[in-house]
Amino acid sequence: MIARSPLAPARFPSLPPIAGLRLACGEAGIKYKDRADVLLVAFDRPAAVAGVLTKSATASAAIAWCRKALTGGQAAALLVNAGNANAFTGAAGVESVTLSVEAVCRALGAEENRVFVASTGVIGEPLPDKKVTDCVGRLAGELAAPNWQAAAEAIMTTDTFPKGAARSATIDGQEVRICGIAKGSGMIAPDMATMLSFVFTDADLPPGVLRALLERGAERSFNATTVDGDTSTSDTLLLFATGAAGNAPVTDWKDGRLKAFAAALDEVLIDLAQQVVRDGEGASKFITIDVSEAASARAAKRIALAIANSPLVKTAIAGEDANWGRIVMAVGKAGERADRDRLSISIGGVEVARNGQRVPDYDEAPVAAHMKGQEIDIAVGVGIGRGRARVWTCDLTHGYISINADYRS
Repeated sequence: MIARSPLAPARFPSLPPIAGLRLACGEAGIKYKDRADVLLVAFDRPAAVAGVLTKSATASAAIAWCRKALTGGQAAALLVNAGNANAFTGAAGVESVTLSVEAVCRALGAEENRVFVASTGVIGEPLPDKKVTDCVGRLAGELAAPNWQAAAEAIMTTDTFPKGAARSATIDGQEVRICGIAKGSGMIAPDMATMLSFVFTDADLPPGVLRALLERGAERSFNATTVDGDTSTSDTLLLFATGAAGNAPVTDWKDGRLKAFAAALDEVLIDLAQQVVRDGEGASKFITIDVSEAASARAAKRIALAIANSPLVKTAIAGEDANWGRIVMAVGKAGERADRDRLSISIGGVEVARNGQRVPDYDEAPVAAHMKGQEIDIAVGVGIGRGRARVWTCDLTHGYISINADYRS
C-alpha cells in the first residue's frame, strides 16, 4: 500500500450530480483485489463529446478506438478499466476493445460508434477482457446517480488519492454544472491532456464548441504539468455534455455568452491537473514555475518545462537545497533564446540573481526557509521578449524509484 501523498487535499470535494447521466463501479479483478477497477457511465440520451488524446506513437488500442469514435461527436456510454493499459498488445488488444464495446452495446442498447473506452495500468500485458465483459452486464443493472468519489477511485492505479473537481457557471442566465475526475501519478508529461480525465457538464453545447474549449483548456492545464517527463501511451481527456440544463443554443466557442463557462471549465481542468502533480509518485513538494521575458509564450513554456523536467533541479528541491545554478543550467539547455547577461531568478519571491549574476546582497536564509515548505515557487526572466508561461511539477525523491521498481509485482 502506497502512503497517501503529503500534498493531497484534506478530502474529496463535494461534486454535484450531472443530469442526464448515470454510472456504476465494479470489481473485475483485472489486477487489484478488493477494490473497484471498472467504471461504466451511461447517458440518458446521446451526449455531445470532444476529446484530446495522446500523441504517443505507441498509443493503446483504446486510444485508436476513441480517436475514431470522436469523429461522430456523440456518446452513449463510457467504459474504463484500471490495472491494465491494453497498450502494445497487438491484434489481441484491438479485439479486447471490440469485445468490451460489444458488451456495452448489448447491455445498454447503444451503437458501437457512440461507446468510448479507456484503459490504464501495466503496458504490454494482454487485457483479460472476459473479466471486463463479465462485469459490464452487472454494472448496467446498477447504474445510478453519480457517486463521483467511487468513480474516481475505480480508475486509480498508483494514485494515492481520488481526484475530482467541480464548478458552475451560467449561459444566458441558465446555471450549468461541470464535474470532472482524473487519475494520474507517474508517467506524467502530457502531450495532449492527462493520463485519464473525464469531465461532464449538463450544458447544451455542440461537439465543435466543446472541442475548441477543451483543446484550449488542455494547453493551460494538463499540458502545463509534468511529474517525470514521460508521456503515457493512454493519455485521454474526454468532455461530455448531456444538454440537460436546457440553456439557449450557442454554436460559436468565441461567443461572449460562453465566457463564464469557459472560465469554469478551465478551473476544473487546472484543479484536476494540479491534483495529478500533487500525487506525483514519491512527491513531497509542489512546484510552480513562472517564466517571463521569453521570445514567445511557446518559448516560455518550453523553458519552463526544461526546468520542471530537470532531475538536477527536482532532486535539489527534494533535498531542500537552494541550488539556483541548476535552474540556470536548465534554461540554457531548453533550446530557446535566453540572454545570459539579463537573466533573473527568484525563489519564493526572493530575487537571487539579476542581470546574469547573483544579486550583490543575496541572503540565502529566506530562500532556504522557503525550500523547507511544501509549496515551492520559482520565477525566471530570460531577458528576450514578452512571452510568459506557467507550469507545475513536483520534486523527485527516492519514493519515485521505490514505487516504480515494485510496480509490476
